[in-house]
This record gives sequence, C-alpha cells and structure tokens, in this order.
Amino acid sequence: MQVDTEWEKTMEMAGAAEFAQHYESKDLLERLKLALAGMGQQAGRLGPEVLAPLDQFHSRALDATVELAQALKIDRSTRVLDIGSGLGGPSRYLAATYGCTVHGIDLSASFVEAAAFLAQRTGLSDRVTYQCADALSLPFDADAFDLAWTQHVAMNIVDRAAFYREAARVLRTGGHLAVFDVIAASGDPLHFPVPWAKGPEASFLMTEDQMHGVLTEQGFRSVSWINTTQAGIDWFAQRQKQQVQQSAPPAFGLHLAMGPGFGQMTANLARNLREGRAALVQAIYEKA
Repeated sequence: MQVDTEWEKTMEMAGAAEFAQHYESKDLLERLKLALAGMGQQAGRLGPEVLAPLDQFHSRALDATVELAQALKIDRSTRVLDIGSGLGGPSRYLAATYGCTVHGIDLSASFVEAAAFLAQRTGLSDRVTYQCADALSLPFDADAFDLAWTQHVAMNIVDRAAFYREAARVLRTGGHLAVFDVIAASGDPLHFPVPWAKGPEASFLMTEDQMHGVLTEQGFRSVSWINTTQAGIDWFAQRQKQQVQQSAPPAFGLHLAMGPGFGQMTANLARNLREGRAALVQAIYEKA
C-alpha cells in the first residue's frame, strides 16, 4: 500500500510518527495471508470464528465490543467513525450485526491495508472502509457522523483535548462518543511494556476525573461510565488458563501484528489491572 506525501506531511506535523511505528508491522498482510493459507482459508469468505483470535485488539476482546455496542442505539442508518480502527474487528462486527456503515481511520498503514483485505474477505467492503489518518486532524466535514467509536486508543495521545475536540467536531449534535479505554487508577507507575507502549514516554493515561473533565470541556455530556476492571482481570486470568492448556501457541492471532513480545505486553497490562495501577472503563458521551 502506497502512503501519499500529504499523509506523510500530516504525520510529521502531528508528531504522530513515533506512535505509528509502535504498531507498524512490516509485511503484515503477507503474514496474514500465509497464516490463513496454513489454516486452509486461502480463498472464500471468512467467518467470525476464523478471525476471532485476531479481530479484537483490546482487553476482553469481543465481549467488550458487544457490551459497548449494546449500550448504544445503532441501526442501518447510523454513520460510524471508528477512531483507531486497527485490524478492523470492531468495525466489521458493527457493520455485520447492525447493518450500519463504518469508516475506520488508523495511523498504521499496515493495519489499514490488512483491515481492508479482511473486509473484502468477510464480504463487508460495501459497509466498512479504512484510511490512514490522524485522530487529531480528522479528514472529515463537521457533523459527518452519528457515532464516534474508540477502543484502547487514547492511551497513546498526549493532547487529549485535541483528540476529543476533533471527535466532537465530526459528530452531529446529539451524536455519541463511545469509549473503551485504559485509565490511570493510582499514582503508581505502570509495568512496561504494555500493548500500547514500550515505555512511559509513549503512555499518557488519565484518571477518571481528568478524562471526564477534558471531555466536558470539549462539549460532551456524560451518558454512562462503567468501570469494567474486574471483568478485565477475570478475562485475562481465563485467557492465561487457556494458554497453559494449549499444546502449542495458535498460528493465527494478534502476535502476527505485534510480534513475539505481545505476550509480555498483555501480561503486564493484566498485572497493572490487578495491582490497581490501571483500570478499564466503558464510557458513552453525547455531543451537546
């Protein structure tokens, strides 16, 4: 996939290149194709059971996506913007389940390329699209969307006011911002690396009060705020049990995108949750 010059300029101006590099994965699409071929899935439509190990790049995987979606009113007419769409699992779930149209943006060109390929393989290309873009300077008109959706993205963003301001700009009045993110739960430092950062220089967690304050300043009204930390702790524990019982690591999973160190990253996130250093939150805000 060719990334154009204007995109490169935007990356430089926004100071986002270092974060994109954390997620950029060389030859990701080819590795996905090889893994699928090894599973006998080199052709034909892919079902959710095949993509399940890869599809949800956040804590609690599909459970978190389903719960967030069920807390909203989504139908075929809903225009959704998935900010930080990654490999496209949540956007494909929303489109397949509710019939809505979803546009995903992500800093990582390799993720965008892989998401578009998987949309085609799942027969959803008519309802989901992806492009490289910066969440701090969204390439969309004001009032273009009914729902802005973001899962495990804001932890990388130092200018959180600009992030939420842009989400508010592209939402119609009365539109919703749906969030599933990691927040700071205490003043204790995190154990690194974590899935979103190798070290503290790229991690910008906010406390609940800080996050709510910034969202309110950008014109949002709180609809719901649910702490899902314990559910996350339980999910990680169950996942660890399943991994111990496996005779070999799965051939298809998020390690294809994030490399062999991804296991340590997720283990550290689970530890940070258990020790009260970080928390998980599902939040919905309305544009006033």
